[in-house]
Parts: sequence; structure tokens; C-alpha cells
Amino acid sequence: MSPTPRGERLIIALVGRRNAGKSSLINAIVGQEIAIVSETPGTTTDPVAKHYELLPLGPVTFYDTAGVDDSGELGEKRVASTRKVLYRADIVLFVNDGSEFDVHELDMLQRCIKMEIPSLVVYNKSDLRSPAEVNINFCKKHNLPYIIASASAKSGILELKNEIIRLAPKKLVENRVLIGDLLSPKARVILVCPIDSAAPKGRLILPQVQAIRDILDHDGLAIVVKETELEESLAMLKSPPDLVVTDSQAIELVNRITPEPIELTTFSILFARYKGELDILLSGIEQIDKLQDGDKVLIAEACSHHVQKDDIGRVKLPRWIREYTKKELIFETYAGHDFPENLEDYSLCVHCGGCMINAAEMNHRILECHRRKVPITNYGLTICKVHGAFDRAIAPLMRVKK
Repeated sequence: MSPTPRGERLIIALVGRRNAGKSSLINAIVGQEIAIVSETPGTTTDPVAKHYELLPLGPVTFYDTAGVDDSGELGEKRVASTRKVLYRADIVLFVNDGSEFDVHELDMLQRCIKMEIPSLVVYNKSDLRSPAEVNINFCKKHNLPYIIASASAKSGILELKNEIIRLAPKKLVENRVLIGDLLSPKARVILVCPIDSAAPKGRLILPQVQAIRDILDHDGLAIVVKETELEESLAMLKSPPDLVVTDSQAIELVNRITPEPIELTTFSILFARYKGELDILLSGIEQIDKLQDGDKVLIAEACSHHVQKDDIGRVKLPRWIREYTKKELIFETYAGHDFPENLEDYSLCVHCGGCMINAAEMNHRILECHRRKVPITNYGLTICKVHGAFDRAIAPLMRVKK
């Protein structure tokens, strides 16, 4: 049985002061001793992921984080790591031991509010003390839901689980459709999956696998080919396919080979819509035509990987954008969960498809770019744009949107 992809899991971050009982709370929720518990403050240092099946939501990941009041040079780095986890979080459980919020807690709570992360304040250790009235007033003022619980006494845990379910983003509860709504019954779809030096050995990449599954779920026929076999595959069919979906890197060739009446799009564009980001990324694509000499372009990758000589983010995209704009541009790359603090330095952010991160992290990155007036788009849209296939690639999705 295949594990749930990381990008599909609900991410729940437990945040709070040292010794507020975050680790104990995780153990109480899952009913297992999976997190190390100690009376010594600062037992949890770097964020630690704990997987759990929380029905009816399905697979979730709890992140046990370092205390927001951690001190010293190393402590500051741990708090910075906690702040990074917020970008991935669908829900924050802000754990407080009932004592009055200190400056560190208030700073982190305000950050969660500013980032618009669904947050629940959990007043833990209710067996020892009642939550401070000033804390309750803070929650009421900022419309923050809260519950009173005790990890050690196992009280309030069921209410906590129910509140997590209530706060879960609707898109994670609903049955989202990746490609099925573009298809008529018994539709035939050709999926163009290049196998080059960047392709993982012995398997397809996640967007390709999920597209195949969604086509099958909607009673369609998935025909998987490499770009070098596309022309032959089209000729073999008695009638044209209903749709061709290609890896963005092959869009120039696939666009040329595929006859115009056949609808065409890319995996990257499908995933942008699937995760609810397409409209914003479409507006960001316009910035490519406004770039000037000396502008800095941020290339953001969601996963870390060994860089190949023809790497898409570090080699191909910069070359294609320079050729299209005819401008002298500066490109900088950030990979994995790293995202720059100095966003204002960039005239454009070009993000990967984000298949290896959850929707929350991608949306927080988009929100941060918008808040700081930095246009953002993605690899797939950019590649279609610079290769003259943009209008055709988004047409199938616009048809359904209407």
C-alpha cells in the first residue's frame, strides 16, 4: 500500500513555550508515547514530525517544535526553525500552560494571525491551574478558538480532536479533482512523461502518478508515452485523443506535434489549479513581460535534489527566460523549505509546481509574496509562456471555469 504523499497530508504544528506540554499533548492525542517528554525545559530542539491517522481527515503529520522562548544563539536558531514550520502548517495548536502569555508567545501568536493560519489555543495543564483571564480575553479579541485540556489527566483530548477536524481546510476534506472534470465519459488522455537524467530511477514522478489515478477514477483511458513516442501514438489512434497532458519541459515539442483541435495542458498547470493557486499564478505570469535589465528573479524549489547539468531551475529556466525577455537578469535559487526573507529584492518569483509540499506551505509563500508586492508564478506557466504555448495550455481549464 502506497503511503500518502507528503503534499496531501494535513500538517498540524504544535507551538508554544518550553515545557508547556507540547510533546505530552501529542502523546495524548495519538494514544502512544511517541514524543520524548521531560520536565527539563527545551527537550524538543528541532521540529520533529509524527504521523497519525486522524479520522475522518485521514493521514496527518504533527510537528513538535522547540519552545518559542528558547534562548541563546542556538535557541534563536531553533525558534527560527519553528517559524519555518508555520509556512507548512495547515493548523497551529498553540499550547500554553495556563500562565499569562509572555512576549515570545504573543509575538508568535501575532505571526500566526498575520499569516492567516487556522489556529487553536490549547490551555494545557488544566489539572494544575486555570488559564489566565488575560489569555482568554486575548483569544476573544482576536477570534481565536480555545479549549482547556490536560495531557497528563487525558481531559479535553476528544474535544481537541474534534476542533482540529473543524478547523481543517475544506479542500483537504473535500474530494478534489485533478483532471477528471476536464474529461467526458470514456475519455482518452495521452500523458507525455519524458525520461531524462532528471527523472527518478524506476518510477514516475508524483504529478504523473496522481494524474493516472484521477483519470482511472473517472473511467478514462490513460495512455502514457515519452515525448519521442507521441507522434507515433497519435497516428496509432483511430480518432484523436480528448486531451494531451505533458511535462512542462516538453511543451515546445508537444505543442508542435499535437494537432491544434486537440486540447493540451501540463501537469504543472493542473496541480496549480488542484491546490487552489492558479488564478494568482496566472496574474504573476504577466510580470515576465515587464522585466528589465538588472532585475533579480527568484527560482524557488520545494524539494532538494542533486543538481544535474540540465537542471530545470538552475539552468533551463534562466536560459529560456533570458532568451524570451532579451534582458540581462540575475537569478537566485532557494530549495527545500528555505524561502528568502528579502523578498522585496526580487522582481519576480518563479516557483516549482510544489508537488512535494502541502497546499498550506505553497499558499503561505504566495500570500507572503503578495503581501510584499512580489509577483509570483510557477515553472509550468513560465515554460508555456516563453515557448509560445501559454494560451493553448490554459484553455482546457478556462473552458471548465466558465
